[in-house]
Amino acid sequence: MPDLARIVKAYDIRGIVPDELDEAIAREIGAAFVRFLDADAIVTAYDMRDTSPGLARAFAEGAAAQGADVIEAGLGSTDLLYFASGSRDLPGAMFTASHNPARYNGIKLCRAGAAPVGQDSGLADIRRMVEQGVPSYDGKPGSISRHDLLADYAAYMKKLVPGIEAIRQLSVVVDAGNGMAGLTVPVVFEGLPLDLTALYFELDGSFPNHEANPIDPGNLRDLQAKVRDVGADIGLAFDGDADRCFVVDERGEIVSPSVLTALIAVRELEKEPGATIIHNLITSRAVPEIVREHGGKPVRTRVGHSFIKATMAETGAAFGGEHSGHFYFRDFWRADSGMLAALHTLAALGSQSSRPLSELLSEYARYAASGEINTEVDDPQAKMAAVESSFAGADGTTIDHLDGLTVERSDGSWFNLRPSNTEPLLRLNVEGRDAAAMAELRDSVLTIVRG
Repeated sequence: MPDLARIVKAYDIRGIVPDELDEAIAREIGAAFVRFLDADAIVTAYDMRDTSPGLARAFAEGAAAQGADVIEAGLGSTDLLYFASGSRDLPGAMFTASHNPARYNGIKLCRAGAAPVGQDSGLADIRRMVEQGVPSYDGKPGSISRHDLLADYAAYMKKLVPGIEAIRQLSVVVDAGNGMAGLTVPVVFEGLPLDLTALYFELDGSFPNHEANPIDPGNLRDLQAKVRDVGADIGLAFDGDADRCFVVDERGEIVSPSVLTALIAVRELEKEPGATIIHNLITSRAVPEIVREHGGKPVRTRVGHSFIKATMAETGAAFGGEHSGHFYFRDFWRADSGMLAALHTLAALGSQSSRPLSELLSEYARYAASGEINTEVDDPQAKMAAVESSFAGADGTTIDHLDGLTVERSDGSWFNLRPSNTEPLLRLNVEGRDAAAMAELRDSVLTIVRG
């Protein structure tokens, strides 16, 4: 019996290919997915990694062997898969390891309507079925067919952002990181008043230029330099499966995803006054402040797409944002989309007559943040316990464990320390009232974590 303990994560399946995840396992997961959902039909898509087509086809074969018809969208971004699942009301599977190095691959699963399948909503059951052996199916096998959905996806994305086609002419640099934005951006941007400068649009899952992980500032250097070089109005960077988007302003400065969360939240509140807005616990505390100031209701949640989507469903939230660059839209089946975040930012900037992006966003940036700092450790829980012990009991200090360890001090500075769901890392995010307060708290925590 296969042991899937290493690859079944909190909200997806991910591992090294072929050591941990191979086509045989993908075939069994496809069979178990259909069996668990009792699905008559499903849809799949895959990213540009060399191993993705084989894994996707094996999964489709397993699903078809259980009687389900499989629609293969082929190459696509994760939000294209969510579009396919939502628009066709079918369960879906996306084959990607997102920002992970080339040796990794994975599967993101969703129910019909792009509803998430996480550890508590099906992944544990699917894992158990695979490990125990998927029951055989005696009926007629399903079919496998190919459908190109890219044009329909592009039209729908622009439809969700009113006014995007009426913006002023903008100069835009996009770094696709050799990921799926290299396929989707040219089609979505077609017909818009944008002068596009393309960086690394060639699909290449070996990531020859830099990792497709824009949360690492080192992977944004080429974008920053090109924005300055061509005098662009804005720079956009996507991760490997293009479900995350990071922004660089006209000065080449990196824009915090918390600032984008606040910007898009205000736009959504203009459409729906009083709406609920989701923010995860590592976004800037400016986000809930700004949401309240604009008449909205902020709701704090854990990190991770399955948790955000579940909370959005429970609350009816119009929008949700994560500090990792994931942005979720109720009108997009509560799914995350880097493309929609990019289009909203372009629409906000392009509706201004001449105001630069840095000036537009200045009202949403109120505090100093560290960005995410990753540290590889042998015993994450022991390190987190040591950090908690160091801060517990101090006057005015509050501690919670909604997701990892969050500590807030009386001066308003705070940090969150949590283990990665996909890598042997501790992730630290720190915010302070100013750069000095942030740096002092950041260094105090890192001394313990790295000591």
